[in-house]
Amino acid sequence: MSGILNENPISSAELKEHLERIKKRDGELNFRANKTLEYLNHFDIPKDYKELSEAITQLKVPRLKDSHIKKIVDLRPNSVDDLKVILQGYPISVNNENLKKIVDVVTKA
Repeated sequence: MSGILNENPISSAELKEHLERIKKRDGELNFRANKTLEYLNHFDIPKDYKELSEAITQLKVPRLKDSHIKKIVDLRPNSVDDLKVILQGYPISVNNENLKKIVDVVTKA
């Protein structure tokens, strides 16, 4: 029986790395994977996404899950208001002190 074994959120940078690794291994990508890689190449994806993700995780913000962190790393908000907009799509509430800590970590990266 085949199917989904597990689901893990990944950032755009991780997806781009996976696709480039597959392209190198197989020589080419299928149509959808190739279109996805073309799309990702239009963005400036920083190399320090792992360090930023780890720094946000180390803040130990209550109720902040890995999927939220990946979205924050992808979008890199510059203000608390920007971060609030990102998180409003999730059923999560983060206090202003923690929002400021997250934005400080993101802007220093």
